[in-house]
Amino acid sequence: MIQSVQRAAQILVVLGSGTPRLGVTEIADRLGLAKPTVHGLLRTLEAHELIAQDQDTGKYSLGPGVLQLGNAYLDGSDLRARSLRWAEGLAQQAKEAVWVATLSGGRVIVLAPRVPPGQHRADPGGRRGDPVARVRARPRDRREPACRAAGPGARGGPGAADRPDQDDTQRAHRALNQVRTAGYAIESEEATVGDAGVAAPILGRDDAVAGAIGVVGSADRLLAPGTRDELVRVVIAAARAISRDLGAGRGGVALSAL
Repeated sequence: MIQSVQRAAQILVVLGSGTPRLGVTEIADRLGLAKPTVHGLLRTLEAHELIAQDQDTGKYSLGPGVLQLGNAYLDGSDLRARSLRWAEGLAQQAKEAVWVATLSGGRVIVLAPRVPPGQHRADPGGRRGDPVARVRARPRDRREPACRAAGPGARGGPGAADRPDQDDTQRAHRALNQVRTAGYAIESEEATVGDAGVAAPILGRDDAVAGAIGVVGSADRLLAPGTRDELVRVVIAAARAISRDLGAGRGGVALSAL
């Protein structure tokens, strides 16, 4: 591993960790590096517009070059390209916000947020976070990420066990098994108070998990009697359609092995 490249990448990660702006000393302290080293790396990153310096405070933040790279990633995503029309249709059908997401390491990246006309709910594409999010459990096979991408503490359908303690690995695995059996996940107010989500996994050409698609909205609306079952049906249908477009096999599209 090239040390200078690694350090530059660490600076970008630190600046993208949630603090809007950081000074040289703050960055150096967080990374355990000498200030002159950090300063030189910052100047190089600034020259490529990957970071920007506030002229009033002298502090640094991510620059427009990062947005350009992020947009290039989204434009090159086959999952995003093939899911857009299905996500749009699902948003109109469900009259709720829809997210298409994929796992990147331990985080979820939202690739295609869609909302029905008149709503302004969806976050920008590529945001890391919930509620089409993760269960804190180590993946055991190539299908488990579907469950992790489908919902935090996700529960598989009516009659499933209570929300698991996410620090308890065994209980988390039981929740994953329930999602795998049902083929979809439901979460209620686990990511955001008052919100709920219904999601299903999307499979790719080799029947490995490519991501998940989910409906996000008010828990009172989504989980109302009758509404929840219909949302489960249309979400699973959208996930199967996208899986077909991605080249999943017949067994994969059926999701029976989850």
